[in-house]
Amino acid sequence: MPHISLPTPTLHTARLLLRPFTEADTDAIFALHSSARVLRYWDAPPWKTRAQAERFVVVCRKIEQEGSGARLAIERAADGVFIGWCCLIKWDPDYRSATMGYCLDDAAWGQGFATEAAGALLQWGFDTLDLNRVQAETDTRNAASSRVLEKLRFVREGMLREDCIVDGEVSDSWVYGLLRREWKPSL
Repeated sequence: MPHISLPTPTLHTARLLLRPFTEADTDAIFALHSSARVLRYWDAPPWKTRAQAERFVVVCRKIEQEGSGARLAIERAADGVFIGWCCLIKWDPDYRSATMGYCLDDAAWGQGFATEAAGALLQWGFDTLDLNRVQAETDTRNAASSRVLEKLRFVREGMLREDCIVDGEVSDSWVYGLLRREWKPSL
Protein backbone atom coordinates (compact mmCIF):
# COMPACT_ATOMS: atom_id res chain seq x y z
CA MET A 1 0.00 0.00 0.00
CA PRO A 2 1.42 3.44 -0.87
CA HIS A 3 2.34 5.83 1.94
CA ILE A 4 -0.46 8.35 2.49
CA SER A 5 -0.14 11.21 4.93
CA LEU A 6 -3.11 11.34 7.28
CA PRO A 7 -3.04 14.27 9.70
CA THR A 8 -4.78 13.45 12.98
CA PRO A 9 -7.85 15.67 13.18
CA THR A 10 -9.12 17.82 16.01
CA LEU A 11 -12.84 17.24 16.49
CA HIS A 12 -15.38 19.05 18.66
CA THR A 13 -18.67 17.73 20.02
CA ALA A 14 -21.16 19.32 22.41
CA ARG A 15 -19.17 18.13 25.45
CA LEU A 16 -15.83 16.87 24.16
CA LEU A 17 -12.62 17.82 22.41
CA LEU A 18 -10.90 15.04 20.45
CA ARG A 19 -7.33 15.96 19.58
CA PRO A 20 -3.94 14.52 18.70
CA PHE A 21 -1.88 13.12 21.58
CA THR A 22 1.15 15.02 22.87
CA GLU A 23 3.93 14.15 25.31
CA ALA A 24 1.97 16.12 27.94
CA ASP A 25 -0.61 13.28 27.91
CA THR A 26 1.88 10.65 29.07
CA ASP A 27 0.92 10.69 32.76
CA ALA A 28 -2.81 10.62 32.01
CA ILE A 29 -2.50 7.77 29.52
CA PHE A 30 -0.36 5.83 32.01
CA ALA A 31 -2.97 6.33 34.75
CA LEU A 32 -5.70 5.12 32.39
CA HIS A 33 -3.87 2.02 31.17
CA SER A 34 -2.48 1.06 34.58
CA SER A 35 -6.00 0.72 36.03
CA ALA A 36 -7.06 -2.91 36.44
CA ARG A 37 -10.71 -1.79 36.52
CA VAL A 38 -10.45 0.10 33.21
CA LEU A 39 -8.59 -2.76 31.54
CA ARG A 40 -10.79 -5.54 32.96
CA TYR A 41 -11.94 -6.58 29.47
CA TRP A 42 -8.86 -5.41 27.57
CA ASP A 43 -6.65 -7.62 25.42
CA ALA A 44 -3.56 -6.82 27.49
CA PRO A 45 -2.77 -6.56 31.22
CA PRO A 46 -2.56 -3.18 32.99
CA TRP A 47 0.65 -1.28 32.36
CA LYS A 48 3.43 -1.39 34.94
CA THR A 49 5.76 1.37 33.69
CA ARG A 50 5.49 4.93 32.44
CA ALA A 51 7.66 3.90 29.47
CA GLN A 52 4.63 2.02 28.09
CA ALA A 53 2.71 5.31 27.99
CA GLU A 54 5.64 7.04 26.30
CA ARG A 55 5.64 4.31 23.61
CA PHE A 56 1.86 4.74 23.21
CA VAL A 57 2.31 8.43 22.34
CA VAL A 58 5.11 7.55 19.90
CA VAL A 59 2.85 4.96 18.23
CA CYS A 60 0.10 7.59 17.87
CA ARG A 61 2.50 9.71 15.80
CA LYS A 62 3.64 6.65 13.84
CA ILE A 63 0.04 5.79 12.91
CA GLU A 64 -0.38 9.35 11.62
CA GLN A 65 2.93 9.31 9.70
CA GLU A 66 2.17 5.93 8.12
CA GLY A 67 -1.31 7.10 7.18
CA SER A 68 -2.84 4.00 8.75
CA GLY A 69 -5.36 5.77 10.99
CA ALA A 70 -5.86 8.23 13.80
CA ARG A 71 -5.81 7.89 17.59
CA LEU A 72 -7.21 10.86 19.48
CA ALA A 73 -7.14 11.96 23.10
CA ILE A 74 -10.59 12.72 24.51
CA GLU A 75 -11.01 15.56 26.96
CA ARG A 76 -14.08 17.20 28.44
CA ALA A 77 -14.59 20.56 26.77
CA ALA A 78 -15.86 22.17 29.99
CA ASP A 79 -12.69 21.66 32.02
CA GLY A 80 -10.04 20.15 29.70
CA VAL A 81 -9.76 16.95 31.76
CA PHE A 82 -8.41 13.92 29.85
CA ILE A 83 -10.97 11.09 30.02
CA GLY A 84 -9.68 8.58 27.45
CA TRP A 85 -9.05 8.02 23.77
CA CYS A 86 -10.62 6.66 20.61
CA CYS A 87 -9.19 5.55 17.30
CA LEU A 88 -9.73 4.49 13.74
CA ILE A 89 -6.81 2.25 12.79
CA LYS A 90 -5.93 -0.27 10.10
CA TRP A 91 -7.33 2.14 7.50
CA ASP A 92 -7.36 0.49 4.09
CA PRO A 93 -8.20 3.05 1.38
CA ASP A 94 -8.59 0.31 -1.25
CA TYR A 95 -11.23 -1.55 0.76
CA ARG A 96 -12.46 1.70 2.36
CA SER A 97 -12.38 0.05 5.78
CA ALA A 98 -10.96 0.67 9.24
CA THR A 99 -11.12 -0.66 12.79
CA MET A 100 -12.48 1.45 15.65
CA GLY A 101 -11.50 1.32 19.31
CA TYR A 102 -11.86 3.38 22.47
CA CYS A 103 -10.85 3.39 26.12
CA LEU A 104 -12.32 5.69 28.77
CA ASP A 105 -11.48 6.29 32.40
CA ASP A 106 -13.96 4.64 34.76
CA ALA A 107 -14.94 8.05 36.19
CA ALA A 108 -16.29 8.87 32.70
CA TRP A 109 -18.33 5.68 32.27
CA GLY A 110 -22.10 5.78 31.97
CA GLN A 111 -22.29 9.40 30.79
CA GLY A 112 -22.46 8.88 27.03
CA PHE A 113 -18.92 10.11 26.39
CA ALA A 114 -17.79 6.96 24.53
CA THR A 115 -20.80 7.12 22.22
CA GLU A 116 -20.31 10.86 21.63
CA ALA A 117 -16.57 10.58 20.92
CA ALA A 118 -16.90 7.49 18.72
CA GLY A 119 -19.77 9.12 16.81
CA ALA A 120 -17.63 12.17 16.01
CA LEU A 121 -14.74 9.96 14.91
CA LEU A 122 -17.03 7.82 12.74
CA GLN A 123 -18.43 10.94 11.06
CA TRP A 124 -14.86 12.05 10.30
CA GLY A 125 -14.03 8.58 8.98
CA PHE A 126 -17.02 8.39 6.67
CA ASP A 127 -16.56 11.99 5.45
CA THR A 128 -12.76 12.30 5.26
CA LEU A 129 -11.55 8.73 4.74
CA ASP A 130 -14.55 7.80 2.57
CA LEU A 131 -15.03 4.64 4.64
CA ASN A 132 -17.59 2.06 3.63
CA ARG A 133 -17.08 -0.27 6.61
CA VAL A 134 -15.86 0.10 10.18
CA GLN A 135 -15.21 -2.93 12.37
CA ALA A 136 -14.95 -3.11 16.16
CA GLU A 137 -14.39 -5.89 18.68
CA THR A 138 -15.28 -6.14 22.34
CA ASP A 139 -14.99 -8.79 25.02
CA THR A 140 -18.27 -10.73 25.18
CA ARG A 141 -18.52 -9.92 28.91
CA ASN A 142 -18.29 -6.16 28.32
CA ALA A 143 -21.98 -5.28 28.07
CA ALA A 144 -21.31 -1.51 28.32
CA SER A 145 -19.04 -1.52 25.27
CA SER A 146 -21.57 -3.61 23.33
CA ARG A 147 -24.24 -1.01 24.17
CA VAL A 148 -22.00 1.81 22.89
CA LEU A 149 -21.50 0.02 19.57
CA GLU A 150 -25.19 -0.82 19.21
CA LYS A 151 -26.19 2.82 19.92
CA LEU A 152 -23.90 3.75 17.03
CA ARG A 153 -25.80 1.24 14.81
CA PHE A 154 -23.04 -1.37 14.68
CA VAL A 155 -24.32 -4.89 13.99
CA ARG A 156 -22.97 -7.88 15.89
CA GLU A 157 -21.62 -10.14 13.16
CA GLY A 158 -20.00 -12.98 15.05
CA MET A 159 -17.80 -14.18 17.85
CA LEU A 160 -14.09 -14.90 17.97
CA ARG A 161 -13.85 -17.85 20.32
CA GLU A 162 -11.06 -17.78 22.90
CA ASP A 163 -9.68 -14.74 21.12
CA CYS A 164 -7.59 -13.43 24.03
CA ILE A 165 -5.64 -14.88 26.92
CA VAL A 166 -4.60 -12.22 29.43
CA ASP A 167 -2.85 -13.29 32.63
CA GLY A 168 -4.10 -16.83 32.03
CA GLU A 169 -7.75 -15.80 31.62
CA VAL A 170 -9.31 -16.89 28.33
CA SER A 171 -12.02 -14.72 26.78
CA ASP A 172 -14.12 -14.46 23.63
CA SER A 173 -14.73 -11.32 21.54
CA TRP A 174 -17.78 -10.07 19.68
CA VAL A 175 -17.11 -8.73 16.20
CA TYR A 176 -19.23 -5.74 15.15
CA GLY A 177 -19.51 -4.03 11.78
CA LEU A 178 -20.99 -0.73 10.63
CA LEU A 179 -21.60 0.06 6.97
CA ARG A 180 -21.76 3.56 5.54
CA ARG A 181 -25.38 3.05 4.45
CA GLU A 182 -26.34 2.15 8.06
CA TRP A 183 -24.66 5.20 9.62
CA LYS A 184 -26.92 7.89 11.01
CA PRO A 185 -24.96 10.95 12.17
CA SER A 186 -27.60 12.04 14.67
CA LEU A 187 -25.41 11.77 17.77
